[in-house]
Amino acid sequence: MLRHAIAPVRRYTKASHDVVRHPQLNSDAKVLLLYVQGLPEDSAPKPLSEYAGRLGLKGRAYQKAKQLLTECGYLHEWREQGVRGRWVTEQLLANVTLTREEATRSREGEAAAVAAPPSERPPTVGGPGDRSVGDCPPKEELEEKNLPHPPPEDDTPPSDLAEAEGVLLSLRYVNRDLLLGVREARLLAAAAAEWLRRGVTAADLRRALTTGLPADGIRSAVGFLRHRLLQKLPAARAQALTPVPPPERPATPARRLLVTCPGPGTEHVFRPRAEETHCSRCRTTATYESTLHPVPVPVPVPVPVPEPWRTRVQKCVSGG
Repeated sequence: MLRHAIAPVRRYTKASHDVVRHPQLNSDAKVLLLYVQGLPEDSAPKPLSEYAGRLGLKGRAYQKAKQLLTECGYLHEWREQGVRGRWVTEQLLANVTLTREEATRSREGEAAAVAAPPSERPPTVGGPGDRSVGDCPPKEELEEKNLPHPPPEDDTPPSDLAEAEGVLLSLRYVNRDLLLGVREARLLAAAAAEWLRRGVTAADLRRALTTGLPADGIRSAVGFLRHRLLQKLPAARAQALTPVPPPERPATPARRLLVTCPGPGTEHVFRPRAEETHCSRCRTTATYESTLHPVPVPVPVPVPVPEPWRTRVQKCVSGG
């Protein structure tokens, strides 16, 4: 086979042999990688799927090329939740294989490099002023300090914030994906303290944050916990109702005076409830004795026995 190659002087892309001769990458993955690496530096970043669409890679072909680039370490993705709660996917495509740690460091370095520079201020009109030498700043400036973690502006008690921060830091023992730093826990402490203020115990809060975790893992512990704290916030406790006073009991009637019972036996007294004249014992005894009196039995009237018919016939015959 004959070869004829002329080195281009413009509009070319440098391709490594490691990419062109990679045994695991198919032609679609290699072309997509070289196409993205050949884009000008001032071009606006776009999703990888849009670049693949320009090359005619769609559907299964694009998914296969993306899978091969990810498995070989050329493509890395991060899915995080933004400030307003929307999920954003960030992609990094390199022309060399990178581990996850190397890709993360590269991503952080590029984010710091592309940060917006401070705005330029126009020069001050007039000459330079005199600079005071040997003077110290006022006492108020010395006393004022910029704390790295200012106290919260709400009315949440510090005890609830400390307890909520302790619950957030203890989530690492339940699931390693929920590992939080001290600064991250302090950012979420106010939202977690709101749960405690609404009557949720620390154990129930920990259970609510650690149950039903995604099967594919958690990419951002801060974003996941912030979303769950806001979306699953329980309802506020109902205000205690004013106790209704019990109804007033009727006044106790005045006690009656003691009266003497005229019943048999020794003289004794009792306190009547109504208009009784005898005590309860005498009334019970009288009722019992009334049941012991014999009931008179009526005397039976003799019934005449009829005469036999023979006797009546003889009397008729004899003329009697």
